[in-house]
Amino acid sequence: YIESFHVTDVKSLKGDHLSRAIGRIAGTGGKTKKYIEDSTRTRLVVADKRVHVMGSRDGITQARRVIGDLILGRPTAKANKKLAAISGRLRREF
Repeated sequence: YIESFHVTDVKSLKGDHLSRAIGRIAGTGGKTKKYIEDSTRTRLVVADKRVHVMGSRDGITQARRVIGDLILGRPTAKANKKLAAISGRLRREF
């Protein structure tokens, strides 16, 4: 499955605020994006103002929730804790 959405669908942002939100999704050196991908077993493509999430329905839902939190300004450390919980649940399922 694939789901795409604009960053501005989550929160109306302009200028530097929009750039910052996109940067928060990617993270330093792509670390946050990779952590989201590994924890939710999805693939993310951040292209301009759009975010494309590919994977299972559950994975997409979880990834979109975390991405939304980052766009809304939730600290990255808290988002990482949420991802760790998701990752632990997925490991127990398989």
